[in-house]
Amino acid sequence: MRRIIAGLALATAATLVTVAPAQATAVDPVKTLKKQFSPGHGVRVSETVRTYTDGKAATVFRTTGKLEFGKSGVIGADLRNRYKSQKDLTPTSAAATRSISVGGHTYVQGGIWGDVLPEGKKWVRYEGVSAYQSNQVVDIFNPKVLKSLIAGAKVVRGDYRGAITVKKLAALHGDRLSGPLGKVKVNYLIDTDRKGVVTRVVSDWTLDYGILGASRSVAESRYTGWGARVKVVAPPESQWIDSADLLDQMTETDVPAEIPDNALSSLGQGR
Repeated sequence: MRRIIAGLALATAATLVTVAPAQATAVDPVKTLKKQFSPGHGVRVSETVRTYTDGKAATVFRTTGKLEFGKSGVIGADLRNRYKSQKDLTPTSAAATRSISVGGHTYVQGGIWGDVLPEGKKWVRYEGVSAYQSNQVVDIFNPKVLKSLIAGAKVVRGDYRGAITVKKLAALHGDRLSGPLGKVKVNYLIDTDRKGVVTRVVSDWTLDYGILGASRSVAESRYTGWGARVKVVAPPESQWIDSADLLDQMTETDVPAEIPDNALSSLGQGR
């Protein structure tokens, strides 16, 4: 599903209930989405993920930035992220990161990468990473996923409410899951405007670890400026170092060898 969700647990919300299949509407959000896939254009995204441990607030992860479209989907992203925990409610520079994804590579700076870069370097490049990494498990930029979620939802004034298991959600992305994670129910809300453009997505799920407690995550994504001109550009070559080269220079580090390319796999499940 091409997402970074490391450390997040998403869950079932009491306010997002399982409902009947969608009713027919005049505007098809899937067709509307495909029309937005125009090279040189894109959308702005603002996302907030809140996690809870045994009902108590644990972390907040915020993402803002812009996405660039190609003929069939997202081909570039420029995103800024801020993380804060329950113990430290004020975001710090050490918790802030920026990522630029374009041309099949992702360039990252800040956070755990901030203090390990060689002199003169500002970015770490990871090869072969998808253009858009998000903490939102409901991928509305994938027409196949969006079509299935809308078909399995109830329509209320252009808003779609429904539920799907993680196993079925993974299957829509061509992934196979086994074990308890696949049975977890993801409740979702997809808001659209009168033109059928998606304006907001909320997903909510819980992982219950038994005596170890339960972990819940609620991800809310807002999309604005559909169709605006967007051009994502990679940092100059002189400013970045490949992740493999950086790791070769270090003996002990928290810097990951690669960026997980699949959200569900990063949660510990194999294909």
